[in-house]
Amino acid sequence: MLATHKGEIPYLIYLLPFMAGVALALNVPMLPWLKAAHIIFLFTTVVFIGFNLFYRSFKVYRFTWTGGLLLHIVLFTAGIITTVKFDDRQVSTYFEKLPAGKMLLRINSEPQFKNGFIRFTASVKAVGKRATSGNLLVSQPVDSAHAAQYNYGDEVVIPGQYRAIDPPFNPAEFNYKQYLSRQNIYAQAFLQPGEIVVIAHNTGNQLVAYSLHLRQRMISLFKQHMHSKEAIAVASTLILGYKAELDDQVLQAYAQTGTIHVLSVSGTHVAIVFWLISWVLGFLGRGRFWRLTAATVSFLLIWYYALLSGLSPAVCRAAVMISFLIIGQNFNRQINTLNLLAASAFLLLLIDPFLLADVGFELSYLSVAGLIVFQPVIYNRFDVQNRWLDKLWIACSASLAAQAATFALSVYYFHQFPVYFLASNLFIAIPSVLIMYGGMHYLLVSAIGVPLFIKPIAFLFEQSILLMDHGLAFIAHLPYAYTSKLWITNAEQWLLFLLTVLVCCLFYYKKSVFLHLALICLLFFSASVSWRKIEMQQSSALTFLNLKKHTGVVFRQGNRGVVLTDLADTDKAFKYSVQPYLDSSGIRQVNVIGLDRDIAIAFLCKKKNLLRFLDKNILMVTPTLVGIDKGRTANVDYLFVAGSPHPDWQYLRRQFSYQQVIAASNNSERLLDTLAKGAAGTEIKINALKRNKSIIIVSKR
Repeated sequence: MLATHKGEIPYLIYLLPFMAGVALALNVPMLPWLKAAHIIFLFTTVVFIGFNLFYRSFKVYRFTWTGGLLLHIVLFTAGIITTVKFDDRQVSTYFEKLPAGKMLLRINSEPQFKNGFIRFTASVKAVGKRATSGNLLVSQPVDSAHAAQYNYGDEVVIPGQYRAIDPPFNPAEFNYKQYLSRQNIYAQAFLQPGEIVVIAHNTGNQLVAYSLHLRQRMISLFKQHMHSKEAIAVASTLILGYKAELDDQVLQAYAQTGTIHVLSVSGTHVAIVFWLISWVLGFLGRGRFWRLTAATVSFLLIWYYALLSGLSPAVCRAAVMISFLIIGQNFNRQINTLNLLAASAFLLLLIDPFLLADVGFELSYLSVAGLIVFQPVIYNRFDVQNRWLDKLWIACSASLAAQAATFALSVYYFHQFPVYFLASNLFIAIPSVLIMYGGMHYLLVSAIGVPLFIKPIAFLFEQSILLMDHGLAFIAHLPYAYTSKLWITNAEQWLLFLLTVLVCCLFYYKKSVFLHLALICLLFFSASVSWRKIEMQQSSALTFLNLKKHTGVVFRQGNRGVVLTDLADTDKAFKYSVQPYLDSSGIRQVNVIGLDRDIAIAFLCKKKNLLRFLDKNILMVTPTLVGIDKGRTANVDYLFVAGSPHPDWQYLRRQFSYQQVIAASNNSERLLDTLAKGAAGTEIKINALKRNKSIIIVSKR
């Protein structure tokens, strides 16, 4: 429902300045300005109240804009203050401010077992004998037999061994530190078996504990009569929001077809549950009493479903949205849906302003907003007379609207676009709904205990999931099924989103001003993308990567590149730390070679331990490549040391002239000390990659 006047969407008007304040505080350190923000907030609040109390005396009606301006300033500064105060590190009892010691933790999340490690977050209740606050991420290697030894609500004691979470060391690498900071987690502890001692059970929030226990019971019901691990994992994810057992290949098929939202229990899933509840309660009358009864039952069942799914943040957000819609529709017939959506977002951001930086929060609200704003505009572009074709066009317009609203954000975060998203979403539209209803029916029958129906329902349920998965896998493997390696900057993301909004406004209002603005926006976007590509084409770069226990150097000339590494291109570390840099740098022709291989191409020549990249000479010293031609004397630009070798350093200094040493991240501390001592008193510069960002040397061609 589009608004014809701003008076229909007051919460949206209030939300925008508050979000601007939150966004500023999330991206710019505002702690030094907190006192100024408090002063401005209090002053503008007093002035705003005074203007309203003495409206006629001050003749404020002559300046109608003053009230709106003051309120926007109040909300903007409120967003800044709320965000800064929400940061746990601002509290005097934050555990990192105290000397390290034995730590008492309370596990506040469901422990997850994956790849031989169990991970959970915990509230730090005490350090030594002093009460503290803050959150800590804990990891411990365990075998599958001991994966269930920790549970939500357990109180545990651990050694005071923790460290700050590392920032991304390589270009375009996922910023795990920022991701965790948006959850108020700034430190982590890697502990060995036996270092975590459980001293108490079930001390957490009883509602959350019951919710998690209930979800595990539901998952066990799936496992009783279903045989396919893939089907069980998809059912647990789609209905209960439990993703721990989901296979990466299945997840990739959903991502490449633009249907990943099906595996994220959010607004759509809660809406499906709400539609089912509304249909079941449809027998109730239309009187006020019966409408209120239906609304109350719907409200309770929606939150019971949230309880069933483990009270995950995504489901709680969706439940809040649907709850606002239920309340609004039953107490105000003229309610604007967009206003209700903004009101629910406002409430959630007041509780947790860090949600504004959460990708799930952004995508869920943008997709729902797209359905409210864009879908009517797209649907009204064509007048379909046939009843069934009209229903098909409604589904298509809804898919197009949601994709348009989230397009810029999806490209910015996930760097790919599913070409066949419309076909994929139409393919799963009915099956996903039937699977959700079938899964709920199966859980209900299993809980009640009706043996005659359990196995047939389980069989149909399982086969439906496998059929949907195989269909999506088929679409994902079609030619040109998706476009990948789409990297845009933050500014380009905003230009792309603004362009989408302007095109929608053009179709709705049919005014040329929106066409002109859209063309200007498109011009700036195209210019920015073209400029970056020209810069990449006309430049070369030598990059020494920080791969922790591995070695990696990237040689780039334009869109061609060579990666010298001891990692295979199928390795997880390569995909996590190297591939994003290659994609974001526009490298389309890449050659991955091992440390012991030689190569001779136009811009790079490697023979044993000597490399020449354009006009740069590099001597590489590793444990397997330490043989130096006797009697050879040469000038090199960089001495690259990797793998903690033990050559004759005095001999190297005599035979080679170099001013800069780059030590890879897989060198020992002892070797780094040796290099530092050897360079003392000389002009040789030591650059150690261990716990430091990668080194990029760019040159123009």
